[in-house]
Amino acid sequence: MTKTDDTATTGKAARSPRTGRTGRTMENSVDAVPPLGRLFPLGLQHVLAMYAGAVAVPLIVGGALGFSPEELAFLISADLFVAGLATIVQSIGFWRFGVRLPLMQGVTFAAVGPMIAIGQQHGVQTVFGAVIACGVFMILIAPFFSQLLRFFPPIVTGTVILIIGLSLMRVAAGWIMTGATEEHPGAPPINVAFAMGTLLVIVLIERFAPPALQRVSVLLGLVIGTIAALFVPGMVDWSHVADAQWFAIVTPFYFGLPQFEIFSILSMLVVGIVIMTETTGDMIAVGEIVEKPVTRRQLADGLRADGLGTVVGGIFNTFPYTAFAQNVGLVSLTGVRSRFVATMAGAILVVLGLIPAVAAVVEGVPRAVLGGAGIALFGMVAASGIRTLTKVRFNNKNVLIVAISVGIALLPTVTPTIYEEFPTWFQLIFDSGISAGAIVAILLNLLLNSEEMRAARAADPHIDASDAVRGPAAVALVHPDAEGTGLIPTQLLEGAGTDAGEADDSAATDDVAVIVGAEAGTDAAEPAAPDDTK
Repeated sequence: MTKTDDTATTGKAARSPRTGRTGRTMENSVDAVPPLGRLFPLGLQHVLAMYAGAVAVPLIVGGALGFSPEELAFLISADLFVAGLATIVQSIGFWRFGVRLPLMQGVTFAAVGPMIAIGQQHGVQTVFGAVIACGVFMILIAPFFSQLLRFFPPIVTGTVILIIGLSLMRVAAGWIMTGATEEHPGAPPINVAFAMGTLLVIVLIERFAPPALQRVSVLLGLVIGTIAALFVPGMVDWSHVADAQWFAIVTPFYFGLPQFEIFSILSMLVVGIVIMTETTGDMIAVGEIVEKPVTRRQLADGLRADGLGTVVGGIFNTFPYTAFAQNVGLVSLTGVRSRFVATMAGAILVVLGLIPAVAAVVEGVPRAVLGGAGIALFGMVAASGIRTLTKVRFNNKNVLIVAISVGIALLPTVTPTIYEEFPTWFQLIFDSGISAGAIVAILLNLLLNSEEMRAARAADPHIDASDAVRGPAAVALVHPDAEGTGLIPTQLLEGAGTDAGEADDSAATDDVAVIVGAEAGTDAAEPAAPDDTK
């Protein structure tokens, strides 16, 4: 190689990873800025992917608190505006705020139950006071949160996410029930038809549409359902759109100055920890996708940005913010790593928040159509919790943690008046199945999965999740020392413990699992899941 060639190699090509001006290394990096012709459609795609979930929370909370159509439209505008600001901070970053990765921010579903309970007890001003306090709390504990992560293994986080999805199903059912009367207490058949039709459209899009459209299936279901409802008199009410402004500044403290009530704040602090746990998982996931692993400092910076977005949300009459998981999936699908795509999406959200007419259109979407989309949307939240729980080794104690937590969380969902005779502070925490379920899951995990308990179970065989509730019967099937139950010949159990020769206890357990898998008709058994509490 000539000297000139060597200079070219070490000069331009070597500088490529740093400057991004030459070579392919930086063309699709986190810090690369795509041309505007690509940047805008990529950002718009992120907005479309999150839009249905972003506007759902203000619709749910505002509807439960009896807001007027104008107030609901304002909530939606404020939500979009602050979501855009929070996304810009998270993706660009300043000082010690922002993870500087392609993450979208939106209102979390985890806060819905507590906020409705607080609002019904003390009013919306107390809701915003609790949101501001929650954000300040998140900013303060962000550097220390890694020490708290041990309280949130998959058994806890998966259970809480599952509870969130299940608890919100009552909201979807309430939307479908719109128009019910004392004489006709059931849902109007036309509402059920539109809800199921919207759900069918979402399923068909997921089945037959190209991947780009599948990412916005819920949004397209809402659009198609609303268009169909236009042909049914009285289904769509856009009478307020004509009166809506085409530009307006989102006003801080629109509903009055925030009020701070101690038990309301405590209820929201539980939500804040859940939010930080959820965001931590999303930041780690997107860091792996873009091949830029998240450092401890970046994690703290990202959590501070969550807290700052939540404080700004309380000031601008909206709610706690977190990373949106569906946009993490979109980063993986498109393969575009640039964080400035999220910045562009944030700018689009800010503009949408400044156009009240857009919020008025969203507010006019038929509740029956929202109900059908809500079944899919909230069901996906619950399914995300189940997916997290697949990381758990389901022995009897972990089954009990999930069972009791979900059971307690659903009590106020199936019987809303169950805690009416209790003090107000108790109702604020336990009327929200989400905060109640989270507290119970954390405490039960500490009690049943303590260091002593894990040490005592170290030699126990692994029981498949499907066998966990059968207790001794299941142990008899897989324990190497068992004499048999009549279901599996004793000699197979004996052979399972010696097939590996000098194998240790864990290897013997894996061998027996193969026999159990063969009994169930499977081709091969999966290895034992790792203990989630470690």
